Amino acid sequence: MNGGGIENPVFEPPSPDLGRQRQATPAGTDAGVPAAVAEEGPCGWGRCAPKALQLCNNPEGYLAAYSLLAIFQGIVVNGLINISISTIEKRYLLNSSLTGLISASYDIAFCILSLFVSFFGERGHKPRWLAFSAFMLGLGSLVFSLPHFSSGKYHYGAKFEGTGSANFTCSTSTKSSLPDYLYVFILGQLLLGVGGTPLYTLGTAFIDDSVPKHKSSFYIGIGYAMSLLGPAIGYVLGGQLLNIYIDIQIPESTKMDQDDPRWLGAWWIAFLACFFSIWLLIIPFSCFPKHLPGTAKIQAEKISETHNDGSEAFVETKNIGKSFKDFPMALLNPVLMSLIIASSSEALVATGFATFLPKFIENQFGKTSSFSATLAGLVLIPAAAVGQIISGILVSKYKMDCKSIIKFMISTCSAALLLNTVFLFAKCGNEAFAGVSETYNGTGMLYNLTAPCNANCRCSRSIYYPVCGRDKVQYFSPCFAGCASHLFNNMKKTYHNCSCIQKLERENGSEDFLYEAVSGKCPTQCKFLPLFLTFFFFTVVFTFMAVTPTTVAILRCVPDKQRSFALGVQSVFLRLLGTIPGPILFGVAIDNSCTLWDINECKTEGACWVYDNERMAYLLMGISK
Repeated sequence: MNGGGIENPVFEPPSPDLGRQRQATPAGTDAGVPAAVAEEGPCGWGRCAPKALQLCNNPEGYLAAYSLLAIFQGIVVNGLINISISTIEKRYLLNSSLTGLISASYDIAFCILSLFVSFFGERGHKPRWLAFSAFMLGLGSLVFSLPHFSSGKYHYGAKFEGTGSANFTCSTSTKSSLPDYLYVFILGQLLLGVGGTPLYTLGTAFIDDSVPKHKSSFYIGIGYAMSLLGPAIGYVLGGQLLNIYIDIQIPESTKMDQDDPRWLGAWWIAFLACFFSIWLLIIPFSCFPKHLPGTAKIQAEKISETHNDGSEAFVETKNIGKSFKDFPMALLNPVLMSLIIASSSEALVATGFATFLPKFIENQFGKTSSFSATLAGLVLIPAAAVGQIISGILVSKYKMDCKSIIKFMISTCSAALLLNTVFLFAKCGNEAFAGVSETYNGTGMLYNLTAPCNANCRCSRSIYYPVCGRDKVQYFSPCFAGCASHLFNNMKKTYHNCSCIQKLERENGSEDFLYEAVSGKCPTQCKFLPLFLTFFFFTVVFTFMAVTPTTVAILRCVPDKQRSFALGVQSVFLRLLGTIPGPILFGVAIDNSCTLWDINECKTEGACWVYDNERMAYLLMGISK
């Protein structure tokens, strides 16, 4: 699959009970119920409460609105941002470590705000908090798309695709300001994080408040499954939009297609569409009452499952759960902390893969960014949905207690760990690249694009225009291949008289050798993509089978008065140990596997052009373990 990645139900469990604290009532009394009943108003705006709206004034109606907002949140945070990472890197000259920081920025905002929202929002009007959530999510989507409109037209390599030399000098005017847009992307993600905080704290708490205890897991599971639809749409829709040129119309001076590694797709269109759509959802959330009809009766019937040993009385006597000073007390529960650490480690791996899986497929198996994004979505999202739905059904059907849930989680995580060895045998070797993975026919040196065959060509290192020689070796540009002339053959540029390309004898009747090189990367010879996707699908299924049970186990292993704190602690640690470092750590690992950086005239590094596939696979598997 974020974020970015990414607070998102795709990568970690939201907090379904965060922020709920109940007033103590003596046994057998209904004190406090009349006040709750009074807050179970009609659906509408003040005195304007049409009868038609009352059909939605129930848990099912709220779940529908909640799911729509979660879907759009997933489209943006867990779908569009993840599939746009590779394009943003190339367009704004960023490395994977920095784009990992962009993905993690969402969870940084969520981590900072989650406890405050849980404390203050629990006493407030939760549906109105969700209206605020929709406003901020829409604003974040708009801000994230702004760099496209202020960074000018994309024209990489448009001025130099020929065979001759070029002289480029570094000056103040040639230094690019594109990397500075990093801060705009981070701002957009922070705003999205502000909007996601009420959605996945108070939003799910409102569901848990409004339904009976035995139905809570079922409703939350539906919410999770529906929210997974968002990333699926984001991956597929965003992937298709990458087939459109970034500036819509391809300039006549730039002759490239989707197979050209310099091609960039229109990543920004879907963000604008989501901006308008999300703001429309402010309307339904603003009409829900503070409590749905029947909430008071449901709350009166709920009793803590695991703590009938006096712990509730202790919590009530000590007044735990009403002050930030009580936060460290939650750390004294070993079961709680074990669950939190386990879920955090899974979140680290899940968010890392969700952010960089399209990039991994693109570089490991030689696919286009559009195809890689679509393929990643078709594998990651359905697998995550299947895993969460299966686990939710099993936990509810067999009425698992806390101990049984923990055993179930251990078994699913062990299966996922075993399947993760797919990186050992489904990896691809490095494609032949002159001056990077191999020398120029035995001359020159590795990691040096200049060799005796092109030493007099004065080739520019700042212009990446790859060509594939008839010797099945890729070259950085026609100049580095030593090509002296070029022709157009069926709209494809071919190159001739290339001094660096090994001479092969022409076969009788074959037209393949009427040229010495053709523009574009060489076709990959790796055939492991179907095998990798199959194993990775089941890895994700077993990984996400632990998501819903983790949330339920945390709710059941602490007293009622500590549930808000427990989920607050989980929310903080999940981000500090999981979703924040995950994309950054994966980004650093991917950068460490780079063998050819984009370096401009001023010797400034941008995005990576070529990776060491085996090193990348081993590093990512090492992190996953």
